[in-house]
Amino acid sequence: MILYFVSEGDDNGCNLGAALLGSPPKQSRLTLASPRKLGLDENSPVLARRQLVPSSPRQPLSPTSRPSPRRQETPAGSPAHQNSERKPPVVRLFAEKSRFQSVKQALHTAVPERLLSREAERASIRSFLEEKVLQSLPGSLYISGAPGTGKTACLNCVLQEMKAELSSVQTVVVNCMSLRSSHAIFPLLANKLKASGGQNGLQRLLTAPGPAVLLVLDEMDQLDSKAQDVLYTIFEWPYLPKSRLCLIGIANALDLTDRILPRLQARPHCRPQLLHFPPYSRQELSAIVQDRLAQASADGILDASAVQFCARKVSAVSGDARKALDICRRAVEIVESDERKKAADPTETKESRVSLPQVARVLSEVYGDRMASQSGGSEGESFPLQQKLLVCCLLLLIRNGKSKEVVLGKLHEVYSRLCAQRQVSGVGQGECLSLCSLLESRGIFALKKAKEARLTKVFLKIEEKDVENALKDRTLLGSILAAGLPS
Repeated sequence: MILYFVSEGDDNGCNLGAALLGSPPKQSRLTLASPRKLGLDENSPVLARRQLVPSSPRQPLSPTSRPSPRRQETPAGSPAHQNSERKPPVVRLFAEKSRFQSVKQALHTAVPERLLSREAERASIRSFLEEKVLQSLPGSLYISGAPGTGKTACLNCVLQEMKAELSSVQTVVVNCMSLRSSHAIFPLLANKLKASGGQNGLQRLLTAPGPAVLLVLDEMDQLDSKAQDVLYTIFEWPYLPKSRLCLIGIANALDLTDRILPRLQARPHCRPQLLHFPPYSRQELSAIVQDRLAQASADGILDASAVQFCARKVSAVSGDARKALDICRRAVEIVESDERKKAADPTETKESRVSLPQVARVLSEVYGDRMASQSGGSEGESFPLQQKLLVCCLLLLIRNGKSKEVVLGKLHEVYSRLCAQRQVSGVGQGECLSLCSLLESRGIFALKKAKEARLTKVFLKIEEKDVENALKDRTLLGSILAAGLPS
C-alpha cells in the first residue's frame, strides 16, 4: 500500500454566533418642563431635530403666534434645514444596513434550502429509503462524519424531496441532544408513536401489523450509556421478527457501531449500513459561500480572494461548512461596523467590501495568529502540515515504545515539544483531538475514546513502513524522523 502526503495552504482552521443588528439605543425624550433641557444651544442637533416651529433670531414670536400642533415646514435658513442637507449619508447608511443585513441572513448556519455537492451521499440515502422504507422492509443506516459536513442537512433534503413518496410512512425524527438521559428516549418514542406499556409496549407496536415506521435519531451518540443497553436495544429493533422499523442514526463518531456496540458485530444481520461524510474540501466550501452570496444578490460584498482564503483555512483543519459561513458573516459585520462609523462623513462615497484583511482578522481572533499569518503551500496540495506533524509524532512514539497505542495526552506533549523545537505554531489539546479525528476520517489514525480527552488512545490504521515512506521524502518531515523524539 502506498500512502501519499501532500500539504495544503495552512493547517489550522469557529463557530461564532450571528450577531444580528439590534435597534439603535433609545434616546431620552426631551422634557419641556425641565429648564436644563430647554437651555440647550439652539444649534444642538437634538434640539434642531425636535424643533417644530420656525424660529428666527431677529424676530421673536408674537403672543398670537402659537405653535401649531401639526408639524410645519422648516424654513431654509434654520438649523434643522441645515441638518437635513446631511441626509444623503444617513440614507446611504440605511441602504448599506439593508445590504449587509441580507448578506448576513444569507450566510446563516441553519439547514439550507438547497444543498451543494454531496451527490453520492444523497444517492446512498435515497437508495436506502427506496429499498427498505418504501418496500416495508426493516433495516438500519448509520451516518457518520465530523460536525458541519452536511449529514443532517443532506438527510433532511432527501426526506423533503421524497415527501410525497413517504406520505404513507410513519416518520419520527428526534434530536437526542434534547434528552436529559439516554433512557428518556423510550417514553419520548412511546408518546410520539402512541404506544402504551413503556419499552415493551414499543417493541410490541413495532412488530405488530401496520405501516412502515422510519425513526431518525440525530446526535445518536448522546444515547451512549454505561452498559450500552439503550443503543443495543434500538439497533436490534429493526431485526426483531415481523419488525416494521427502519432506523437512521446520525453521529460524529466514525466507529460508533464497532467501538460501542461490539455485540452487533457478533450478529452480522444486525449490522447497520454505514455512510460516512468526509470533510468539505476547499473548493466545496468556496462554492457553498459563493452560492449563498448569489442567493442574496450580493456577489460584490465579499471579494473572491477573501472567500478562497477562508475556505482554504477552514478546510485545512475541519472542513466544517458552518465555520466557513460564520467566519464570512463575522467579516461582514466588521465592515458594516466600520461603515456606520464613517457614515456621518458626506465626502465618503467609497463602497465597502469584505476583503482579505477582515477575514484574516476574524481567523486571528478565533484561532490565533498562526491561522491568519501562515500561508504556505501550493494550490494542488491537500494535506495540512499540522496533521503531518501529528503523524510524525505518533510514528516516533510507536518506534520508541512497546505499545502500538498512544494516549492523546502523551501525543500532544511530544507534538508540542516538536513544534517548539522546529519553531512551528502548535495547537491546543482540544484542537489536537479534532485533528486526530480528521486523520481518522482519512483512514490513517484510529481512536479509542475515553471519558477524558487526554486518555483517548490513538494508533495507526496503516503500516508503519507506508507512513515512513510517505513522509521521509519531505525535507522537514524526513529530518524530524531522522532526529527522533524531541527532547
